[in-house]
Amino acid sequence: MAFSKDILVVAQVDEANKGALTSLTFEILGRARELADQLGSSVIAVLFGASFEAEAEMLVAYGADKVTLVEGDLLVPYRADAWLPDLVSMASELSPALILIGQGTIGGDLAPRLAFQLESSVATGCEDISWDGDKMLLTRACYGGKAREVVSFDCATSVVTIKPKSQSAMPCDRSRNGEISTLPASVMAEAIRTTVTNRESEQLVGQQLESAEVIVAGGGGLGGPEGFETIAALANVLGGSVGASRVACDMGWCPSHMQVGLSGKTVAPQLYVAVGISGASHHMAGCANSSAIVAINADPDAAIFNYAHFGVIGEFEELIPALTEEITKLKG
Repeated sequence: MAFSKDILVVAQVDEANKGALTSLTFEILGRARELADQLGSSVIAVLFGASFEAEAEMLVAYGADKVTLVEGDLLVPYRADAWLPDLVSMASELSPALILIGQGTIGGDLAPRLAFQLESSVATGCEDISWDGDKMLLTRACYGGKAREVVSFDCATSVVTIKPKSQSAMPCDRSRNGEISTLPASVMAEAIRTTVTNRESEQLVGQQLESAEVIVAGGGGLGGPEGFETIAALANVLGGSVGASRVACDMGWCPSHMQVGLSGKTVAPQLYVAVGISGASHHMAGCANSSAIVAINADPDAAIFNYAHFGVIGEFEELIPALTEEITKLKG
């Protein structure tokens, strides 16, 4: 079956960050642009909300050929019932080869619903997309991050969610020209079956993990929340953020937004310091794209040393304060 060539990107904004476009949106646009250039096709972006004219121009600057703003008071915060009618209508009209959505809270909810409505197929958490003739190949993690599988679909339109930090955004080019259009949301209030009754936000200390250049992460080997105070001091002198393994979050030693891994956040800092982390595959799936991984662990047989670029065997209670002190001296 021959595929249509155009690519539809569902852009998203970070409501907690003053409504700015997410970094994952730019990453997806970068990959969509590469694929579209190979195929001689177009990248169409759609953004749901209101008063996003500046964001629309940014979407063009980062690779979109066309941008559609769907505006309406019922679209924020996200609810699938509010987004789906216009998204299904747009996809049915365009018949794109791909619909790309960021893997996350919204993407994980929206993508399968959209695929069902379109009587299409969906692949979540993909790390790579390529073409083999008319066949699209989608690569994603399986078996808890221990292996990668390549899947393809025999359908006109495939819905795909993209894992954060698996793609690269293209440089911003404000000289790019693109078509921007606005349409009112078609959904009516009575058609929305869910209501957001309350929202709670966790206090973020330092940078978001996804954008941090340096991350010092702790695991079960820290023994308790006090250990995170120790590694936080190191992160502070390095100008980085603090992350955690699933074990540490499940034990209640730190909030869930700090979790790195297959069921947490995917990061790709310049430096990732893993302290007391065993190196389970589901954790490494979230940090394997780091430029340099430094492992500090008391267990010489810990699996983390198989992934680390540099490894130190020893007790963190002795090593981290000493390392923090030396770096502080070097920084003057």
